[in-house]
Amino acid sequence: MTFKKCIRIIFIILLSMTTVTMAKSAKELDHDANMAINKFIAKNKSADAFLVKAKAFLVFPEIKEAGFFVGGKYGEGVLRVQRTTKGYYSLTAASVGMQMGAQKYAMIIAFTTDAALNDFLLNSDEWETEVDGKITVAEWNSKEELDKDYKDPMVAFIFDSKGLMGSFSMEGTKFKKLSK
Repeated sequence: MTFKKCIRIIFIILLSMTTVTMAKSAKELDHDANMAINKFIAKNKSADAFLVKAKAFLVFPEIKEAGFFVGGKYGEGVLRVQRTTKGYYSLTAASVGMQMGAQKYAMIIAFTTDAALNDFLLNSDEWETEVDGKITVAEWNSKEELDKDYKDPMVAFIFDSKGLMGSFSMEGTKFKKLSK
């Protein structure tokens, strides 16, 4: 398989993932976000207290990722402040490197400081993690308490993963505000 053919296949996969995901209405996305939050809390009982303590959090109920040397991922989510929906966002990422597979998962990004939340809200029409900020992916399991004081202004929790994706790649992620 040639490199161009491989890129074409990845592009088609990502386009199909985007089209299927974008078909959701705001009501459906809110419902899916609620279900993802419930799964997160069911996996770790201290998660509820942690989310209440966070300044805000982004819930991506389903992020789809695929790659074969060139890859990408896409998902749509909900920004919650004090458990109230404040906006809808998409997450798009492209990557290049040693990678192969496909997976889908849920992710919650907690903003632990007002400064991180304000920076995101001011630049949320198009906010990139590589340029504007860093998100720390928390290592956690169902037996640990989430009442840790994370020193990072943004902490991501990945859960409900299905599929297999191995990678050693460079990636840039972009968040974009959606109008729903």
